[in-house]
Amino acid sequence: MSKIAVVYWSGTGNTEAMANFVAEGAKEAGAEVTVYTASEFTEEAMDNYDAVAFGCPSMGAEQLEEGEFEPMFNSIEGKLSGKKIALFGSYGWGSGEWMEAWEEDCSSKGAVLTAPSVIANEAPDDEAAENCRSLGKALV
Repeated sequence: MSKIAVVYWSGTGNTEAMANFVAEGAKEAGAEVTVYTASEFTEEAMDNYDAVAFGCPSMGAEQLEEGEFEPMFNSIEGKLSGKKIALFGSYGWGSGEWMEAWEEDCSSKGAVLTAPSVIANEAPDDEAAENCRSLGKALV
């Protein structure tokens, strides 16, 4: 059985909802899933999972959240090479540039992106929810 971690930061609940949909999809595909907030996840935890889904909304000038998520993500970057990951998040303005930059950063560090990233404008609608479930399934 695959062990999957879903790690997220959410300020308004939109990215948290997406994280729960990702977890649902991974569970439906038969994985053992643990959901963490960014402050709960550590570099050491990366070794305990076959794949990890990371979720963060766009903040400021289309960037990752700087208080909790970005420091956590910076701490695990050394463990991305060869690791199956997936990315998701919500945004309220812009065009999704933060996700494109995040994907490029992960790829440059050797991460294996298992599925197209999922972004939702504000709260995830039915299509975004289904895309999140598919993203979770692709990790398994």
